Amino acid sequence: MGSVVGKLESPDCVPETKLEAKMVEAMRHRASKGSIIRSFDSIILKFPKIDDSLRKCKTIFQQFDEDLNGIIDRRELKECFDGLEISLTEEEIDDLFDACDISTAMGMKFNEFIVLLCLVYLLKDDPNAKFSKSQFGMPKLEETFESLVDAFAFLDKNKDGYVSKSEMISAINETTSGERSSGRIAMRRFEEMDWDKNGMVNFKEFLFAFTHWVGIDENEDGEEEEEE
Repeated sequence: MGSVVGKLESPDCVPETKLEAKMVEAMRHRASKGSIIRSFDSIILKFPKIDDSLRKCKTIFQQFDEDLNGIIDRRELKECFDGLEISLTEEEIDDLFDACDISTAMGMKFNEFIVLLCLVYLLKDDPNAKFSKSQFGMPKLEETFESLVDAFAFLDKNKDGYVSKSEMISAINETTSGERSSGRIAMRRFEEMDWDKNGMVNFKEFLFAFTHWVGIDENEDGEEEEEE
């Protein structure tokens, strides 16, 4: 049954960009290896540890935010990749920037930067990617990103690179079998992820929802500046 979950809901789901196509293919490849996660609750239990690890990316973010305006622009991003020794083409950097700058602030805020780094982590294992040999050189951060990839692989029951409504319900039910509220919980979580409302969630959408779930949102930098 798991192999057909989600296919009836969006049989013609086609990636909108080349980057999304690469992302979906990379996640299909990763999902085919399976997931060590056995319940959605186990993902929730990882929230504090993942939150702590992601917030440590703030040092990297601030290091490359040269004008200290709370965002990383295209030029700063290219310098960031050079500094992290991540080899990307001009087109690949532009595609990643455009995909992650969802606030259209002409630059990436902290939560957008985290999503971008995690996408690079996923794509670097794509055998067809030009930057497949790049390494972050930060084992704990890579471990955190792998946890996020593994979480998505757990939700992606049919291993097609997307999470559907029925897959989300299935994942929640594996944890909360018999609870009447499980369907509502699953739908609420799914709606938080599916912000383009096309009925299917890709890895990027999942990452943005995850940063919100653990409390890292686009307003964080402004709040911290006010406190100081």
